Amino acid sequence: MIQASEPAKKPVTIKFQRLALFGYIGLLILMPLWMFILAPRDGHSNTFLFLVYVLPLLLPLKGILQDKAYTYAWANFIVMFYFIHGFTLLWVAQDELIWVLLELLFASSMFIGCTYYARHRGQELGLKIRKLKDELAEEKAAHEHDKNNP
Repeated sequence: MIQASEPAKKPVTIKFQRLALFGYIGLLILMPLWMFILAPRDGHSNTFLFLVYVLPLLLPLKGILQDKAYTYAWANFIVMFYFIHGFTLLWVAQDELIWVLLELLFASSMFIGCTYYARHRGQELGLKIRKLKDELAEEKAAHEHDKNNP
């Protein structure tokens, strides 16, 4: 949801948001389809499969629907699991190569899209991540000021 006070998105920001959504929605559709229908896993319960392969994708859903740049940024931590899963299966599951390649395509799209969407949208909104050295300098100055003015 865009509030009236928020600046409009630049075309490059929209492009990266669409790339992120392509990857996110792709993973959200692929993973349950793959794990439960296309190539069900023997020896694993459906609950386990849901908790490991689907639930992590649902965690950023609310923030993505609300168009929160911060959510796009931290969603990258989640997508790393799908990279690891995909690259591992490249070696051990040659019979599922098409699904593995789709997972890697969607994970890569989501990662690149989320990274640059969060960056560009954050800049448009004036959000900044403060540098640690600036934080420390400010804290030191406040401490010195308190020491000199008891």
